[in-house]
Amino acid sequence: MAFIDEINRRRTFGIISHPDAGKTTLTEKLLLFGGAIHVAGAVKSNKIKKTATSDFMEIERQRGISVATSVMGFEYKGHKVNILDTPGHQDFAEDTFRTLTACDSVIIVIDVAKGVEEQTRKLMKVCRMRKTPVIVFINKMDRSGKDAFDLLDEIEEELQLNVNPLSWPINMGPDFKGVYNIYHKNLSLFTPGTQTVQDTIEFNDLSNPQLEEYIGDDAEVLREELDLVSGVYPEFNVEDYLNAEIAPVFFGSALNNFGVQELLDVFVKIAPSPLPCQTVERMIQPEEEKFSGFVFKIHANMDPNHRDRIAFVKIVSGTFRRNTPYLHVRNGKKIKFSSPTAFMAEKKSIVDEAYPGDIIGLHDTGNFKIGDTLTEGEKINFKGIPSFSPELFKYIENADPMKSKQLAKGIDQLMDEGVAQLFTSQFNGRKVIGTVGALQFEVIEYRLLHEYSASCRWEHINLHKACWIKSNDDEELKEFKKAKYQYIAKDKHGRDVFLADSGYMLQMAQNNYKNLEFHFTSEF
Repeated sequence: MAFIDEINRRRTFGIISHPDAGKTTLTEKLLLFGGAIHVAGAVKSNKIKKTATSDFMEIERQRGISVATSVMGFEYKGHKVNILDTPGHQDFAEDTFRTLTACDSVIIVIDVAKGVEEQTRKLMKVCRMRKTPVIVFINKMDRSGKDAFDLLDEIEEELQLNVNPLSWPINMGPDFKGVYNIYHKNLSLFTPGTQTVQDTIEFNDLSNPQLEEYIGDDAEVLREELDLVSGVYPEFNVEDYLNAEIAPVFFGSALNNFGVQELLDVFVKIAPSPLPCQTVERMIQPEEEKFSGFVFKIHANMDPNHRDRIAFVKIVSGTFRRNTPYLHVRNGKKIKFSSPTAFMAEKKSIVDEAYPGDIIGLHDTGNFKIGDTLTEGEKINFKGIPSFSPELFKYIENADPMKSKQLAKGIDQLMDEGVAQLFTSQFNGRKVIGTVGALQFEVIEYRLLHEYSASCRWEHINLHKACWIKSNDDEELKEFKKAKYQYIAKDKHGRDVFLADSGYMLQMAQNNYKNLEFHFTSEF
C-alpha cells in the first residue's frame, strides 16, 4: 500500500513558455516554484535573481534564455512535485518535444500582453496529440495587456483548447489589485514591488459589502465579471481536465510571486499522478511491481569541474533502487548505479529509491542514448521519443588541429544530448550538423569551446531536407544509393540518410523510387 501511496502523491509536469520573453520570464519560472513556496535548499530569499534557478549553463545566463531542459524536484504539501523546465526558444523545439514525453501534465505560461505565440501553438499540438492535461497561467498581470475575456477567446481559438478560468484578475497593469480564486473562493491582494507570498482572504459570498473595503470600486466590476464567467464557462469538472478536454486558467505575476501559490495549490489536487506509458510491446502501468524507465534527455558537463555526463530517466513503473543491477535493453547488459541523483537545477543529491513519476539522473560513460529503456529484465522499448528532420545544415570543421580529439569528443557527446544531429557524408566523409534553428549552431560552438576547449568553424551547405531511408527491396535501395551517392549520409547510429538539396529533388526521388520509404523522424 505504501508503494501505491508514493505513486499517487507524484506530480510531474513541464513548463512551456513563450520564447522571446527574455530574462524576466526565466526568473519568473523558478520564482514561480521557488520563492513562492520557499522550497528547502532552493530559493532561500525572495530577492529577484537575474536568471531562473533552472538556467544553470553560462550561455543561458548570458542570453537570458533556456537552451536545455533542466529538472527540479521538491516536496509540497505532502506531494512530490517534479518540474521539467523546457526551452522556450523555437530553435530548441525538438528538445521540448522529447521532454513532453516524460510529462504527465503541462503548465503553459502566456504573456498577458503578447498572448498566444507561434512556439506555444506548435507545442500545444504535441499536447493534443498525446492528450496531455494542460493548465494555463496568464502572466505579468501587473503590466498592461489584453482584456481577460479577449485573451481567453484567443487561447481557445489559437490553441484549439477549451478553457475554464479558476481564478480571475482584478484589473491589470498599474491598477492591478489581485485575483479572486474561483476554485477555493478566496481573495488574494497584490502589493506592488514585493516578492512575498500574500495571505488569502476567505470570501465565499461576493455580495458581502466587505469586498469594497478591500478593492474599492472594483468590487462591483469583479461581481459583474464573475457573473459573466459563470454564465459563459461551465462548472469545472476534474475528469474533463484529466481527459485533456478542458484547461483551467489562472492569472498572476510570477515575477512578483503572485497568483502562483493559488495555481500550485489547485495543481497538486487535480493534476494526474503518474500515467501509463506505451511501449512497442505493451502498455506499462505505473502500479506494476517491476521497475521500468526510459532515457529522455542526456546532458554533458552539468558540472564543468567534473566533466560529468548525466542521463535523465523517467521512472514509469516499480521502484528504482540504488546499487541494483538493471537491464539496458538496447545493449543487453545489466548495469548497476551507485550514485543516482535527484535534481534542484544544478544542485544534486543521491537518492536510494525513486518511484513512478520521478526523474533521476544516472552518471553515464557513454552507454546511453535518448530513448533507451531500463528494466528489471523485461525486453520492452518505449515509444514516442524521436529525432526530427533538421531544417538547417552546415559542415563542421576543426579550427585548431591540436585539439582534434577534444573536438571529436565534444561533437560526439553533444549529439548524444540531442542538441543537433550529425550526418557523415558517404561521398566525401565530411561531417554535417543539422539543426532546427540557427541559434543551435551558436550554442554548439560556445559549448565546444568552453566545455571541451575545442574550436570549430562552420561552412554553409545548401540542403533542403534530411530524411531517413528504408526499403524492403534491397536492389532498389542499392540502386538509389548509387544514383544519389553525393547525397547519401549516415547518421550517428549508422542509419542511411538522404540529404536532398531541394524540394523538387526530394519529390522526384519519392516519385521514382516507389518501394523506398522516406521518413522525417528517426522513429520508424
